[in-house]
Amino acid sequence: MTASQTGPQTDTQIGPRTAIAKIWDRHRVLTQDGSDLLYIDRHYLHEGSHHAFARLRETGRELRHPELTFGVADHYAPSSPLRATETTATMIDRLKRNASDFGIDSFGIGDPRRGIVHVAMPEQGLTLPGVTVVCGDSHTATHGAFGAFAFGIGASEVAHVMATQTLWQKPVPVMRIRVTGRLPAGTTSKDLALAIIWKIGTGGATGHAVEYDGEAIAALSMEERMTLCNMTIEMGARSGFVPPDETTFDWLKGRPMAPAGAEWDAAVAEWRELTADPGAVYDREVDLDAAEVAPMVTWGTSPEQVAPVDGAIPADANGDSLGYMGLEAGAPITGITVDRAFIGSCTNGRLSDLKAAAAVLAGRSLAVPLLVSPGSDDVARQAEELGIADIFRAAGAEWGASGCSLCVGMNGDLVASGERCASTSNRNFRGRQGPGARTHLMSPQMVAAAAVTGRISDARALLAEETKA
Repeated sequence: MTASQTGPQTDTQIGPRTAIAKIWDRHRVLTQDGSDLLYIDRHYLHEGSHHAFARLRETGRELRHPELTFGVADHYAPSSPLRATETTATMIDRLKRNASDFGIDSFGIGDPRRGIVHVAMPEQGLTLPGVTVVCGDSHTATHGAFGAFAFGIGASEVAHVMATQTLWQKPVPVMRIRVTGRLPAGTTSKDLALAIIWKIGTGGATGHAVEYDGEAIAALSMEERMTLCNMTIEMGARSGFVPPDETTFDWLKGRPMAPAGAEWDAAVAEWRELTADPGAVYDREVDLDAAEVAPMVTWGTSPEQVAPVDGAIPADANGDSLGYMGLEAGAPITGITVDRAFIGSCTNGRLSDLKAAAAVLAGRSLAVPLLVSPGSDDVARQAEELGIADIFRAAGAEWGASGCSLCVGMNGDLVASGERCASTSNRNFRGRQGPGARTHLMSPQMVAAAAVTGRISDARALLAEETKA
């Protein structure tokens, strides 16, 4: 097959293969100098992709496959018109004009399909098992929850995909993370992801494609699988992957852009083959017992600086991180005061996340400000219809518009310098939520518990109180 020919190849590898290897083989166009040219099935764009459009114009290239390219306004979309700026308006308008000029279907402000790229695209049925998905955003790994091979790419790579619908990649090592048992009541896939990072570190899966396996993984909902794959990038991995099963098929069936009718039946039959062969060899394997996972909270400036909510900050903790966070080694996690809270992001902005937080907030009032930004306009509509939004408002929370919001601090939503925020987002890096901001990552129910107590608290205790009442 030559570089000018596009589309997946037939499988070529002999012997037992991992699921990732099966997808890779089917998308290899050619091999040269140790790298493979892969065909890309889905390319997602956001406002930050304007450099790639400029590159196409400079070189006089056309967009190779507009029908496989989709845009969305999310990173610069303000959660409130009051926080909109000239920059946010310019970036959103630039995406709109680029999409129009190049014939791309883009979900802009006012489009009912709009939301965070890693929430909105799956909702439309664009992310499917077995496809290759790329986006100029590291958390593209989220889409691996559907059995897709999905990974983030840089600006020059975005331009290459736009011009050729292909991408040069060196074969990636594949790592299997097997999670046995079941998550205890009151723990979530966010806690599972943080527990894995706690165990292997933020460099523990560097450069690998991670395949998840085990009964605990099979028991997760699609929303939970998306959270887990989303956080896989924080382990240093290129991508995360959950084999598609009935949970996947049930979630996708009937989505606007998913196959239908006879095409659906044929697709499902093919998707069922996207599992690792017995005897497949992995470059690294990690095992974890889900029963040992507790609600987790980060205390430092890296996702690996995390501990169970009933634990303490390690005595040998990094002094630089503690200095930035204003904490001391040996201090208990519970009781750390917070100044504000945030529920949203591509990690935990889905309907099930909002439901979980609302269960804690119901009948309670906030002790600190809470901003809620649904992961998509569709999530927001469902939350309104189910009365979930009203629970947040009754507690005193700000119900914002969908978008990346306070996860990235580039759309008008910021945590003030020195303030401490309990957040459902995916990164607690220095300044991630604003210059000098201090971020504690945790699950939606844990953020809700912090918001009503004004300190990091065990959400399980609050839910137990509700049960007794």
